[in-house]
Amino acid sequence: MILDEVRALVVQHGRLMVGAAAIAPETDLYEVGLTSLATVHLMLALEEHFGVEFPDRMLGRRTFESVRAITEAIDALRA
Repeated sequence: MILDEVRALVVQHGRLMVGAAAIAPETDLYEVGLTSLATVHLMLALEEHFGVEFPDRMLGRRTFESVRAITEAIDALRA
């Protein structure tokens, strides 16, 4: 499931202060330690893994604020 793939990439590349078990789909990733630099690393990993490219209009905090938001963005890009 895409949600689980996104969560795994967030854990691997997000450099968060919590483990995977603490990251619910709606968890605010910035509240648990996601930084601007980590967001860039995460975005690149997501692009490579899912074969998508985030357009400029999606390069904001809102797109990467939660696993659910990231999943919805990827779904939109793959549609």
